[in-house]
Amino acid sequence: MRTLITAAQAVAFGFVFLGALPLVTAVAQFLLVGLQRYRGIYARVALCLPRTAVLIPARNEAAVLETSIETLLASAYPQGRLRIFVIDDASTDDTPVVLARLAAAHPGAVVHLRRETGGQGKSHTLNHGLRHVLSDDWAQAVLVMDADVVFAPDTVWRMTRHLAAPEVGAVTAYIQEGSGHRGNYLTRYVAYEYITAQAAARRTQNVLGAVACLAGGAQLHSRANLEALGGEFDTSTLAEDTVTTFDSQLAGHRVVFDGYALVLAEEPDNAAGLWRQRLRWARGNYQVTHRYRGLWFRGRRTGDNRLGSWLFGLMWFSVLLTPFLMLLSAASLIFLFYTDTDRSWFAFKALWVVNLVSYLYVTLLSLAVDPVTARRSWREALIFPGLVSCFFLVITAVPTVALPLLDRMGLGLTRDSPHPLMLFAYCWLALCMPLAWAAKCLATTRLRWLSAPLVHLVGYGSLLAACSLAAFVLQVRGAEQSWGRTVKTGKVQGAGPGTETTAGPAEPATGRPGPAPGPAEGPESHEEAPADAADGDLTRRFAAETHRDLERDRGLLWWQAGIMVLIVLLMILREIWLVGQ
Repeated sequence: MRTLITAAQAVAFGFVFLGALPLVTAVAQFLLVGLQRYRGIYARVALCLPRTAVLIPARNEAAVLETSIETLLASAYPQGRLRIFVIDDASTDDTPVVLARLAAAHPGAVVHLRRETGGQGKSHTLNHGLRHVLSDDWAQAVLVMDADVVFAPDTVWRMTRHLAAPEVGAVTAYIQEGSGHRGNYLTRYVAYEYITAQAAARRTQNVLGAVACLAGGAQLHSRANLEALGGEFDTSTLAEDTVTTFDSQLAGHRVVFDGYALVLAEEPDNAAGLWRQRLRWARGNYQVTHRYRGLWFRGRRTGDNRLGSWLFGLMWFSVLLTPFLMLLSAASLIFLFYTDTDRSWFAFKALWVVNLVSYLYVTLLSLAVDPVTARRSWREALIFPGLVSCFFLVITAVPTVALPLLDRMGLGLTRDSPHPLMLFAYCWLALCMPLAWAAKCLATTRLRWLSAPLVHLVGYGSLLAACSLAAFVLQVRGAEQSWGRTVKTGKVQGAGPGTETTAGPAEPATGRPGPAPGPAEGPESHEEAPADAADGDLTRRFAAETHRDLERDRGLLWWQAGIMVLIVLLMILREIWLVGQ
């Protein structure tokens, strides 16, 4: 029996560290971010201005459509090469009136496609428009966007420049939370999350050669890519954008993320709205995981794509399984607490040292990847794990200061402490999720004022983990799929030429725009090459901005190296200080 308990303790000791796996995997991803400069993402582009059909699914979007469409038409893309098709999904508000006004103001550039029977979901709505667009040969590329997003002036050509390479089938932009000063604490959390999940993680995916998801609000496809997919988007899952991304790469086309092609989007500003949105996303990810079950960790056996690589699979499952890993880690600590106090205390300290290093690296590099967003959401970045977890991180960073202080307060936190705080600390990774669920529930009651403090306490990540766990339960139960839309109010403002939306570290002040790349060599992309003065300005701007993107990628690599050195030095100084106490 003693042998069995000893073996169980050894297994539990290992399971404790599974709670840190999502953060460790994030670190592994972030270590690759700066290497994007060596993948030639911006070195092999050319000015490519295909005739582009824009598909906008719209269901009761009168409040946001005009800003989105007018901003897009005013962007730095040649007139006559953009046609916007708005698929009105049986709207019952003033959407038809707004579209009639826009179509009259921009004849031929804005087309209203009406569906009299709607509510089937975004993919059905898009397919209605896609059939119309592909019925003739005008469109050489198709841009899918949401009704509420606002494109920065250069975003369209920053995306289309990648189609100059014939192997590229799809391009996705960087979605930034765009509420700005109209937002609140939750939209700032989302803004920071999007730095980590998009601006950083998708750069890593560029390095790996396997992109997980085309952003639903800003994805560009070559016509050839869409035709290879059968001319329609998936309607069987809640993650049609992810299915499209996987199928494009399995069909032999590259998918590229452009971190400097910026799109502003309005995101939910309360926990209940965010829960509805992320519940749909999480269920979609579980469906995708099952759909491609023969793909994971298969290496080159899946073809020339990298979707089957071990690192990509680890990245995918570390996010998908986060709530289960947190529960397993907490359960293991509690088991050790009652059977081997010394080992449980050592495991707890080691776990939070790993968390501390991961937290410092991910946070500092995220703020360097997108300094514009960082200036707005740095407070939320610092307390992203939650105030309780930050408390544990502080104790881990300076234990010889924090632990005696807790002792003097009667809250001893040591391996011999009988105080309930010890058990609470061990249970925290499990407790934070039901508390996050409570924050979601409070958001729609008279006690909604408690929701924000509770989210700060447990952490935004715990809210996402609780939502993922709820989605898993719904998926196992076979609950009915819901394509419920997120209500938008028009908080995003147009990004004019003077708007500061640039993501990425400041580039070195070389003052050299670099040589102008030649025109695109891809088929059907340059037969109508720029000729007038305005298009000449675009050519010069393309050369200067593309060179600037290359410089920012180089700068990001130096930022990454500097942050790594800083953290190593901090940890060495911490150990020297602890030894000297």
